[in-house]
Amino acid sequence: MGNNYLNELIKIMNYKLLTIPLYKIILAFLVLFLFLILRKIFTMFILSFLKKLTLKTKTNIDDKFILAIKNPLRFLFIIFGFYFFFQVLGVELQVINHIIKGLLILDIFWAIYNIIDVFQEEVYKVLGRFGKASRELASFIIKITKVLIISIGIIALLQDWGINVTGFIASLGLGGLAFALAAKDTAANIFGGIAILTDNIFKIGEWIKVGGAEGIVEDIGIRTTKIRAFDKRLIVVPNATIANSNVENFSRRDKRRIVMRIGLIYNTPKEIIEKIVNDIREMLKSHPDIAKDESLLIYFDEFEDSSLSIFCYFFTNTAVWSEYLRIKEDINLKIKDIVEKNGSSFAFPSNSIYFETPLRLEND
Repeated sequence: MGNNYLNELIKIMNYKLLTIPLYKIILAFLVLFLFLILRKIFTMFILSFLKKLTLKTKTNIDDKFILAIKNPLRFLFIIFGFYFFFQVLGVELQVINHIIKGLLILDIFWAIYNIIDVFQEEVYKVLGRFGKASRELASFIIKITKVLIISIGIIALLQDWGINVTGFIASLGLGGLAFALAAKDTAANIFGGIAILTDNIFKIGEWIKVGGAEGIVEDIGIRTTKIRAFDKRLIVVPNATIANSNVENFSRRDKRRIVMRIGLIYNTPKEIIEKIVNDIREMLKSHPDIAKDESLLIYFDEFEDSSLSIFCYFFTNTAVWSEYLRIKEDINLKIKDIVEKNGSSFAFPSNSIYFETPLRLEND
């Protein structure tokens, strides 16, 4: 009786599905399941143990390295699981070998990409030691490196599938030349981005004006620079345009200029005009928020249509917009006090109309 059950079981196990015995299929799935269990054990114990070790060190480099390779290492168990799955099945298809190799290549470049990604801050610090290098330049280099890694990974995959990438590119001939000509604008934008970063024209967060675009720089990319306008519009400017244009960087100034005209009424006496001019000049010289090392010009210089005009030209000690407005308001109020204290007032546009009475003759 037992032999009959054993024979039946052997018969079932030898039953073929798509020319593969059932016992091989079951064994293959058991092997795959075993690798999934090993992956879980590796995550729970080995990786956890390594994380605890890295916490005891003074540097965070090892922590970041473990973070970068964690997922690629876990994915490696899945790749080996599928490899031995097909080995147990006895399937020797070239397509499957290419898929397994492709997954392995993908995993390797995934790990390299992650390592570069998590060590961005260290790259910023290293490049910062050279003085001219900025965070934007480091970010640009990192972006280029990531693109290169992805490109090399794709080329490695194509080579594994038997596609001669070098021969393919060489065979483009005139088509490659046409592509290069079509991509000249892209190349110009890339070199424009390099020029922006190496010349340190502006940085993220600075207020600039390029042509008709004005606002705060949000991002400096490989091809374009994004500027957030003050009305919250996003302006995207090609880097080649910026490299060939005059760029006004308002954030780089440490002072702001104030230019104004004060119009006094025409019946203000000469002595009062001189007193007002001198009082304004002395007030500005003693004001703590007005730059003393810059030009300070206060003069009565014009007879305008409706006023006696006093020209005022000076600088504030700050370039911050809100502080500048506060200082300007304070100056305006003090000037108003000076004018009123001296018994004059501000002129406004006006017209005078004169009516002439014709002379009457004696005989009329």
